[in-house]
Amino acid sequence: MKIARPFKFLAALLIAVVLTSLVSVTNTKSNYTESFPAVVCPPTLVGLSSQISLASKKTLAQPLASRTIRTAPVKVLRLPVPKDSLVITSEGATPVVWQSRANSWAGGALCTGPAPAQWFVGGTADITSRGRLIIINSGLSDAVVEIQAFSENGKQPLKTINISSKNFQTISLDSLAPGDKKLAVQVKPQSGRINSFMIDEQGKGLRALGGDFVNPVNRASKSLLIPAIPNKSLKKGQKATFGHTFRVLTPGEVDTNVTVEVLSADGVFTPVGFNSRAISAGQVTEFILAPNISASAFAIRVSATEPILASVRSSVVLPGGRDFLWSTPTPALTELTTAITGLTPLVVFAGDKIDVSLAITLVNGKVTRETVTGTEIATWRPPADTRSVTITKAGQANFAGALVSSVNGYGYFPIAPGSVLTKSQTPDSNIRVLTP
Repeated sequence: MKIARPFKFLAALLIAVVLTSLVSVTNTKSNYTESFPAVVCPPTLVGLSSQISLASKKTLAQPLASRTIRTAPVKVLRLPVPKDSLVITSEGATPVVWQSRANSWAGGALCTGPAPAQWFVGGTADITSRGRLIIINSGLSDAVVEIQAFSENGKQPLKTINISSKNFQTISLDSLAPGDKKLAVQVKPQSGRINSFMIDEQGKGLRALGGDFVNPVNRASKSLLIPAIPNKSLKKGQKATFGHTFRVLTPGEVDTNVTVEVLSADGVFTPVGFNSRAISAGQVTEFILAPNISASAFAIRVSATEPILASVRSSVVLPGGRDFLWSTPTPALTELTTAITGLTPLVVFAGDKIDVSLAITLVNGKVTRETVTGTEIATWRPPADTRSVTITKAGQANFAGALVSSVNGYGYFPIAPGSVLTKSQTPDSNIRVLTP
């Protein structure tokens, strides 16, 4: 009995130590703060006009070149941008920028937060190209950015550029793959707070051939959906200048097979020649897409055996000439808010079973609610005096894009968040750190 007592004492002491450590772990607290990163809108280049749709007059903004942290309320719901890029604290409501060249073209893009990489599938580098790649460093330190271009002739030499803090650079698309017609470009920052935008503008001599923003995607995928592609019927006697071009790239080292499905009010089908089509790795490839449908808009679902990037270029006939737009893939819908003041887009929803709940905030502050349902595809147009549209609920694997017509041209932008809520840990005060 006397020998067993020390062992009992040691066992009790060990149990007490373990319980004490558990209590210590249980009482440890971590505090977090949540916020939406500021978004960046592109600058207005020479000869262009630009307006940014905002969800609130209290939205805070500052010019990119500002060296202070001061921001000021915009005080308007549609903000003209004479020149410089803007950094906007939009608190989760994604601003939409609409740019145009008078009597030539128009296009839309989302103002977005920084991304680890951006892919642009669009543009050309041949003699018709007047396009530019705009790279913005909104951070307080200098940035290093890698630009990797692909074309029909394969992977191009890597370009590395330096961008000073609170500044931007424009790069001509025809310098990325001189003489080539089909482009796909990756912008990958090595340091800095980087946003990129691509404007694809084309002309021949003094004749404008249209233009548009090429909206980016963050990564290649084996499955993607492009939700909003316009389909305008030609009038009797009108020349067949309207058409669609499907552009695709597999950026890896392995060839892939691609299948394309058309989703429209006329039905779901695979166009002739788009069932398991072979695509060579590292080469940008194009195919004519000419579905025989009567619907005003359609979507395509693309699947592949290897990760791919894709887009659709659509030519449109306008009263004063012609324009084109790039429809790009979008992520599946989540809860988000998009500011559309001054725009009245045709919103196209796509998915196996569409079930989307919307809260529409009007310019006068009134909020109305609507539900969009359907199978495969559905279209909806907001009231003309809409300030913002909030997706409050979306079915699984529902997607959406917007088509906008204006006096200067026709454009597209994805329905997607410009920035997402981020969580960061804050330090805790602990008196024990002050005592040895």
